[in-house]
Amino acid sequence: MKPGLKTGPVRVCTAIAVIALAGGCVSKDMSDLEQYKDQVLARKGGNIEPLPPIKPYEHYVYQALELGLRDPFKSFMEEAPEKIKADKGIDETQQKYVDEIQTHNREELETFELDALRMVGVLERADDLWAIVKDQSGTVHRVQVGNYLGRNFGKITNIQEDRIDIREIIKDAQGRWQERAASLALSEE
Repeated sequence: MKPGLKTGPVRVCTAIAVIALAGGCVSKDMSDLEQYKDQVLARKGGNIEPLPPIKPYEHYVYQALELGLRDPFKSFMEEAPEKIKADKGIDETQQKYVDEIQTHNREELETFELDALRMVGVLERADDLWAIVKDQSGTVHRVQVGNYLGRNFGKITNIQEDRIDIREIIKDAQGRWQERAASLALSEE
């Protein structure tokens, strides 16, 4: 005989007894509830306080613009840089830089100076590698190769575990566009 067979009927009987006892706890007598309901309904009603008066709308004219203050309806984010006027005698290299500056979509990290950004780590999934960058306000951003950061049209060219390689486009002393290599090293915070 298996050891579990002897206790089987005992368990069934115990379960039936518990159900029978629990069923005896239910009462259909609701006289105490009816009595309480009658007491609550017999109470005399009171006065409800009136709503407070509504203050009339006060019209206000914003005159800070006349004083030279900031327009509150314009974004804090910098607008796209003004269009660079292409000279008729511009060479192909210069035109390539002008086209890139004018056609790329501005990204949030382009509003910060490069030295205000900190690389705090990397993420890797399958063949994708992202760098984790923290701005000066503490907001964390995920970037990858091809994203822009910094004010000098810095494009991410490579991400390694300890740094981000960036190609910036800057103007030289003669006003011509040229490339400059920069990098953002992993911060040891």
